[in-house]
Amino acid sequence: MKKALITGITGQDGSYLAELLLGKGYEVHGLIRRASTFNTERIDHLYKDFHDPQARVYLHYGDLSVGGQLTDLLHDIKPHEIYHLGAQSHVRVSFDMPEYTSDITGLGTLRLLEAIRKTGIQVKFYQASSSEMFGSAPPPQSEQTPFQPRSPYAAAKVFSYHVVKNYRDAYDIFACNGILFNHESPRRGETFVTRKITRAATQIKLGLKDRLYLGNLDAKRDWGFAGDYVEVMWLMLQQDEPDDYVIATGETHSVKEFVQKVFEKLGLDYKKYVVIDPRYFRPTEVDVLLGDAGKARQKLHWQPTVDFDRLIEMMIEADMEMAKKEKTLLDAGYTNNRGNRD
Repeated sequence: MKKALITGITGQDGSYLAELLLGKGYEVHGLIRRASTFNTERIDHLYKDFHDPQARVYLHYGDLSVGGQLTDLLHDIKPHEIYHLGAQSHVRVSFDMPEYTSDITGLGTLRLLEAIRKTGIQVKFYQASSSEMFGSAPPPQSEQTPFQPRSPYAAAKVFSYHVVKNYRDAYDIFACNGILFNHESPRRGETFVTRKITRAATQIKLGLKDRLYLGNLDAKRDWGFAGDYVEVMWLMLQQDEPDDYVIATGETHSVKEFVQKVFEKLGLDYKKYVVIDPRYFRPTEVDVLLGDAGKARQKLHWQPTVDFDRLIEMMIEADMEMAKKEKTLLDAGYTNNRGNRD
């Protein structure tokens, strides 16, 4: 049985990837941070108590800031594949926490690669690189496009990208960079703009909310479905030789277009509810991201299966179910601990 270690297993991508690997017969290990509350909602349906003979998902407390612990973990697990998805991944927050972002998103990758080097285990390594690395580079962006990062997050990802290539060449480690463009799903965190939009719009539809505050509506992104993108992570590690790939749909849409489509599908006029709040603007903006995934389509025989409209519908459907539950609680007189109706 193959073993895989996933950092960031509790995130959107980690949960879809864990599902994929379990379906392929893997034993899955995940790195999670210790907290006073559990943050495993996205993978609770996959987890069985480790006493259960059917258990194939194992969670390990750890942190990307502690290199020695990562080395010990690799020594104990001896995974065949490592999928490094863990990071401080919110671009706007990286301006508020640049040092932490650089440490976890940048140096965290170096610590994992050092752990591989020190243990000497034979493992295939996937690094979750980001389209944000392209920054202000003109579209379309491919593997040959020079990076022009426009945030601390993007700069940290550029460092990770290059250190992966360096360890691949210097120590003959099978290490790949997947330069993934924006990918969303009903499991997307609620502070990311797409999920923020679908979450608020469904609440507005049911009378639970009356405003949606957003920043730059003109930014354009290449949006795909996270479930499609984790498949290509796995495909990269099944090749004979490691390489780097851009993963994207080849279509770009503005935040405004995303907002319009969501509200239209709910029979609402977004102009009546959306308010621009300058606090959500980035100090330096990335105007257009549009990926050229020709290399992945040719070499990995991969292509996305969920288009832009279907992605929006999936997210609306899931958030509408959540909004209906909230409304049921509200109608029953439920209030949260601050004395406000939830």
